[in-house]
Amino acid sequence: MTSAKSSSRANQGLNLGLNTGLELDLGFEQPTEFMPLAARLRPKTLDDYVGQQHILGQGMPLRQAIEQQQSHSVIFWGPPGTGKTTLAEIMANHANAEIERISAVTDGIKEIRKAIEAAKDRLIHRQQRTVLFVDEVHRFNKSQQDAFLPHIEDGTIVFIGATTENPAFELNRALLSRARVYVLNKLTAEDLSQVYHNALTHLNQERAQSNLPAIVFEPEAINSLLSVASGDARRLLNLIENSLTHAVDGSAITEQQVLEVAGSKIALYDKGGDAFYDLISAFHKSVRGSDPDAALYWFARILTAGGDPLYVARRLLAIASEDVGNADPRALTIAINAWDTFQRVGPAEGERAIAQAAVYLALAPKSNAVYTAFKQAMAMAAQTSELDVPIHLKNATSNITKGLGHGQEYRYAHDEPNAFAAGECYFPPEIGQTRFYQPTERGLEKQLKAKREYLDQLNRDSDEQRFK
Repeated sequence: MTSAKSSSRANQGLNLGLNTGLELDLGFEQPTEFMPLAARLRPKTLDDYVGQQHILGQGMPLRQAIEQQQSHSVIFWGPPGTGKTTLAEIMANHANAEIERISAVTDGIKEIRKAIEAAKDRLIHRQQRTVLFVDEVHRFNKSQQDAFLPHIEDGTIVFIGATTENPAFELNRALLSRARVYVLNKLTAEDLSQVYHNALTHLNQERAQSNLPAIVFEPEAINSLLSVASGDARRLLNLIENSLTHAVDGSAITEQQVLEVAGSKIALYDKGGDAFYDLISAFHKSVRGSDPDAALYWFARILTAGGDPLYVARRLLAIASEDVGNADPRALTIAINAWDTFQRVGPAEGERAIAQAAVYLALAPKSNAVYTAFKQAMAMAAQTSELDVPIHLKNATSNITKGLGHGQEYRYAHDEPNAFAAGECYFPPEIGQTRFYQPTERGLEKQLKAKREYLDQLNRDSDEQRFK
């Protein structure tokens, strides 16, 4: 964790305008020329901030809260390079608050406690608020996340968490109830173009002071920069900075030179981000098509290009339900276990667990019968939502509802032969008995189909038909 004192130094080095009120104990600051371009160009105000107008446009609640110094605890959820850290620092600046930083990648409960104690001391002795910024907050476990709760509750800290993962799956409900979630989107082409022009203006001003020729990118090179960046401002600025080695004698930087700088990442981010979804699509179709070797290849391609293994794990969960279904219900358990293994042991072993699950699902018998049936049920429910629940299926929870006849003539299946109320109907009478689920002849569904046919025959032979 960065301490309050070193946090203040970093802020001054970045010239973020934070009024920390702390004295430096070092006699120097980091020269800005040695700082990465992304750090030198980090926005200091909302007006300088590029993108996310859906939450920061004029009149939007978050912008108004920041401008009125009424910042509240938030979770910023979005891909890398979309401005989560910068926005946290801008919020702290407007609130005239000290900012403490914790990374869930490198820090633990000890650092959390130190940050909280510093925030308490700051509030008591200097009446200054603390913004506690937690990067990669989804990597903290439940007890670590719970450690923030009482201090958010009593106002000791304004909590800002940053995550690239869905908070609904990765964060505690208690934490989510105390912090509003804001979604940060990948930057648009227009946003990235603005970042590019801001960067070139800054760089050429610096070079003019040193009597160096201006930086020029060929139009095709600019298009490749924006495409390879794939909505990530930090990546764009790093690409621009790394491309400067080709800026010799004022010659324009070419597209090929940009692609050489981009290196292996071009494999994934070559066409505005669509290639990532093409890789995922190829992986999904390989598993669905029962080709384990192709599934492994596309999984490896995704990893080689910098993709998130947990995205693949989530896709396997969808495949287990959508494409394998009841033909092999174990597929869902195996997919969940692969996800859980990755969370417990990390990437190296976790990626192998995901690969194992991919092979199993590829070779599992396939059925989309449940997927198809559920779509049909959803369509019918939308068309018949006004129909009442049949009275024999209603819940009789009081003398009043019992007096209304709720639950009367309901046939308790366990009291029936074979634990099956033959002839009963569980649909509204206006619909009658309807068939959505059509089991296949593959895997376990072959047995489920035989069971369904047996129950259907009992229904047909019964003299106790609900709706005649």
